[in-house]
Amino acid sequence: MTESRTNWGRWTGARLVVVSLIPALLCGFVFAEWLPSDIERYDAYTAAEPCTATGDTYECLRTLPFTVDKTVVKDTGRNARYEATLSGPGTSSLTGTVPFGDPGPLLDRLAPGDQVTAVVWRSTIMALSKDGVRQSSADEPRDEAQMTAGFGTLAGLVAALGLAFAAASLAGYGGQVPWTWRSLGKPLLIGMALTCLGVAFAALLLGLPWWVVPAAVVPFAAYAAWQLHRYRLRGLTDSSPAP
Repeated sequence: MTESRTNWGRWTGARLVVVSLIPALLCGFVFAEWLPSDIERYDAYTAAEPCTATGDTYECLRTLPFTVDKTVVKDTGRNARYEATLSGPGTSSLTGTVPFGDPGPLLDRLAPGDQVTAVVWRSTIMALSKDGVRQSSADEPRDEAQMTAGFGTLAGLVAALGLAFAAASLAGYGGQVPWTWRSLGKPLLIGMALTCLGVAFAALLLGLPWWVVPAAVVPFAAYAAWQLHRYRLRGLTDSSPAP
């Protein structure tokens, strides 16, 4: 029975190692590719200037007239859609559907036939305006690196949690308190998710740099995991029958 349990623990630990590679790779992708790309794109967009007669029309900001063909404002939860289909003379390469993140302040006012002005950057419509009302499209770069860093940090912490449980299983502690999902895994996962979201959102509101998120969350999560582990072990010791 002991040998069978040991083999099961090793098999479970090996599987946890493999599964933990998924959030680990996701974490690496966020910090190595996604986050730097978003920051570079936002910086390039904010530094772009209006086009001139001799300038690079791909990197500069063009202002072009368009006609609204139709709009879609659909507020139905997960299937929500906010779109405007545009057309314009001599701009066929840009004619098409422009996605938005919400219906206002301009999209829900538009009707077929309305004339709008579009800001175009890198062959993509960044914003529409009409009669002084402007609305950014979903494609316009935003300074939200803190939220991306929060997502990447959470992925890294999930990977670390999985590897910790894998090590416990390989060492023969799998399925024993505190190394159980209910005792340690679930509260840590919920706590890490809430902490990453809270710190990332606070950093976004306060305008703090993105690196504040992992710098604050990782030590806190490690300390919380250590304290919870000690608490579970202490509870196990206190509940043991006296000799």
